[in-house]
Amino acid sequence: MNRKAFIKRLGLIPLATVMTDLGTLRSLKQSLPNTPKMPVLFLGHGSPMNAIEENEFVSRFRKLGNEVVKPQVILCISAHWETRGTKVTAMSNPPTIHDFGGFPQALFDVQYPAPGSPEFAKETQNVITKTEVELDHHWGLDHGAWSVIKHMYPNADVPVIQLSLDYTKTPQYHYELARELESLRHKGVLIVGSGNVVHNLRRVAWDKLNDVYAWDWAEEANEKMESFILDGNHSALIDYGKQGSSFSMSIPTPEHYLPLIYTLALKGKSEDVTLFNNKVVGGSIGMMSLKIA
Repeated sequence: MNRKAFIKRLGLIPLATVMTDLGTLRSLKQSLPNTPKMPVLFLGHGSPMNAIEENEFVSRFRKLGNEVVKPQVILCISAHWETRGTKVTAMSNPPTIHDFGGFPQALFDVQYPAPGSPEFAKETQNVITKTEVELDHHWGLDHGAWSVIKHMYPNADVPVIQLSLDYTKTPQYHYELARELESLRHKGVLIVGSGNVVHNLRRVAWDKLNDVYAWDWAEEANEKMESFILDGNHSALIDYGKQGSSFSMSIPTPEHYLPLIYTLALKGKSEDVTLFNNKVVGGSIGMMSLKIA
């Protein structure tokens, strides 16, 4: 369209609408300045009790909060928000969700009053073209998000938004969708996947839940995952269903595994992967976590 035609078409649009749209775009642009590239994290969150207990895993989360440049906002992909379709939380004050049962009252008393960010939610919606993303005003922060983020940023002074997992889609689909989030890393967004690489609650040794202990199949799967991750063999991790019985036992359902796929999809060619908390507890809960930077 040439300049004359554009001006003519512009004249058909009410001036107030034009000014409003331009104001919104200008405000959005000013609120999302370019920043140095942020790292990407995958955090093995384990038992909800890690939110209030002291152990080597949460100690490493706290250390991580001091190592990473403080973000403008955190975008968390949690194992505990599965939806049909893709959603992103867009409220200003997301509630703390206690999405579990059978734990001490002290855990239910925890509140993590981090603000949300409607602006960054809208930006996340805009950068994803693979599917339509719905702005959600009902969910909040589930324990997959707040139980780990609270150790990194105990003052709840970093806005947090969550991106849901579409349970109808394949791991390859999630990997491709995650790659569209790349530009957010240059906008001060710390992208955090929260789940567990090994997660089989039916096979947990409850008497060893707080102990570093792995069933043989869990140890085998964890070691293979470590090798695939460090070798950059993402295709094997995406096709986890073809990796044998140890993987089948370790990933009976995909929701705790998929946040790892989101994290790995965002690895740049020149970036390194650093593993930490790489242990299995209770026989079948893998705490492996990683940083990409």
